[in-house]
Amino acid sequence: MGTATKILIGFIALVVIAGLLVMSSYNGLVGLQQATDAQWAQVQNVYQRRADLVPNLVSTVSGAANFEKSTLLAVTEARASVGRVQLPAGAAPTDPAQLAAFQQAQGQLGSALSRLLVVSEQYPDLKATANFRDLQAQLEGTENRIAVERGRFNEVVQAYDTAIRRFPTVILAGMFGFTQRPYFTATAGSETPPKVQFDFNSAAPAKP
Repeated sequence: MGTATKILIGFIALVVIAGLLVMSSYNGLVGLQQATDAQWAQVQNVYQRRADLVPNLVSTVSGAANFEKSTLLAVTEARASVGRVQLPAGAAPTDPAQLAAFQQAQGQLGSALSRLLVVSEQYPDLKATANFRDLQAQLEGTENRIAVERGRFNEVVQAYDTAIRRFPTVILAGMFGFTQRPYFTATAGSETPPKVQFDFNSAAPAKP
């Protein structure tokens, strides 16, 4: 075998190895990106579960005599604001501003629901209602699931964002359009319990 042939075979071998490495890196990035999208779907599922509980919860609570109208109104308005946040379908957000708007709307709904449950403590008859207790338990369970799924989302986003910034993968990421994904951040003031001022003179609102 001549020297030229050996050089050619060596060159071909290097090209094949480089191609395999590129393919492996690309597939790895695709897998990490899909993991972030899948986890984002889980986040949306648990948030939707909370939103689905709101109408029944409001309807049940509004039946309590003299229940604060402002509290119920805050919950319904916060739920409506969540639906107005526009996000890309089928994929985790790539725009930090979009995720921040989504998080803010969800945070407002969470705060409104927390206040509703605090106010409900002043209504023993309501607390004794089986339907209310069931909805309260479902809501508390959903809030726990939201925290878990958000934490998992941040973990997969961290793995993805780290991968696309490492050399030499960063070159492939730039070539094929893999961009960073934003994280959920701690909600400002989330460590402070909601302040409640009771207004027992307000009339109970009509059921939605």
